[in-house]
Amino acid sequence: MSKNKKDYRYTECGLDNVFIEGLEVVADDHGEELYCIPNILTLHKMIAHAVIANGTGMSGQELRFLRTEMGYTQEQLADLLKVERATIGRWERGDMTVNANAETVIRLLTAEKLEIDLQMSVEEISKGSMWGAEMTEIRIDGSDPENYRPIKKAA
Repeated sequence: MSKNKKDYRYTECGLDNVFIEGLEVVADDHGEELYCIPNILTLHKMIAHAVIANGTGMSGQELRFLRTEMGYTQEQLADLLKVERATIGRWERGDMTVNANAETVIRLLTAEKLEIDLQMSVEEISKGSMWGAEMTEIRIDGSDPENYRPIKKAA
């Protein structure tokens, strides 16, 4: 078996916009590429970090990802946000937009629940809360699976 490193579109997390860069790929005896993604919990924490710190609006897919990573049902999140459970479902499907205040609370709640040190103020997080924006690419450095890191966008 031969090894090399490649970028991988990681749709298994439920998001269409996540790419892991420098992931080790192994070719089996028939030449088929096999991707091994170790340390999934840390990887998902880094994806959550990238979603809540990206400075643009959050998509319904991203909300669903954050909610499930926090371990909340739609009903539990609705209770925390003081909205109907059906509202969470509409947000996640993209049928309805959420106000910026609810999105800010979701970002802050995620950081707290997943113990993510954002190194951002509430004001900075609030400025990025603009629901309904297009999903932006999330790139994660996968060259060291024990130390996944979001890759900052070029300015």
